[in-house]
Amino acid sequence: MTLLAIVAALGILLENLTWPEAEKVLTPETVVVIPLGAESKEHGPHLKLKNDFLIAEYLKKRVLESSKVVVAPTVNYSFYPAFVEYPGTASLRFETARDSIIDICRSFARFGPKRFYVLNTGVSTKRPLQAAADALKADGIIMRFTDLSVTEPVEKTIRKEPGGTHADEIETSMMLYIAPESVDMKKAVKDYHGDQPGGLTRDPHGEGTYSPTGVWGDATLATREKGKIVTEALVKAVLADIEALRAVH
Repeated sequence: MTLLAIVAALGILLENLTWPEAEKVLTPETVVVIPLGAESKEHGPHLKLKNDFLIAEYLKKRVLESSKVVVAPTVNYSFYPAFVEYPGTASLRFETARDSIIDICRSFARFGPKRFYVLNTGVSTKRPLQAAADALKADGIIMRFTDLSVTEPVEKTIRKEPGGTHADEIETSMMLYIAPESVDMKKAVKDYHGDQPGGLTRDPHGEGTYSPTGVWGDATLATREKGKIVTEALVKAVLADIEALRAVH
């Protein structure tokens, strides 16, 4: 057995178990991790629709290597209202995104677990996730989730673009580190027209921030080295979040 295989055994993938095996690991002491990443959401002309899903899957692997948790199947749809003008984007209603997480947590909690951590890879998803966490409190269930702003301190040290946060310098850099085969830098662009209330829009006269490409920022500035810095900071924060959750009684 390789060292990687030994390390990977720290965490358990729920999907690979039978129900009797699941019964043994879904205990009151268990922390259940739920990855959340869009598999159909625009990320400009240079990144794939499954960009957030790829990030969620990467983070899932890193958590499995380093933390004694049970990892549930990845949730690949949620609340993304800012991108609905771009073909291929699917966005759930706020209530649907909120309730899907509530239902997943309640389902597993029936068998023992009371601590859940959502590996969150979005920004607009924070609102339905917080609403879900608030609702779950009434059941004695603790649910926490990743806040991507946790990497802002390190991003400030490397960011060169004038602004933006989507399919931009930072996110593209992360993908060059996480899944370089998914990035086409020949199609990367700078597309930054300030910040207006609302989502991104392809209409120069529409409501929101104008972005004909779906990029908000300057993806041409991305490098793998920047991506490594941000991604490793994010992994460190996620693992710290999980251990803090484990300590809650």
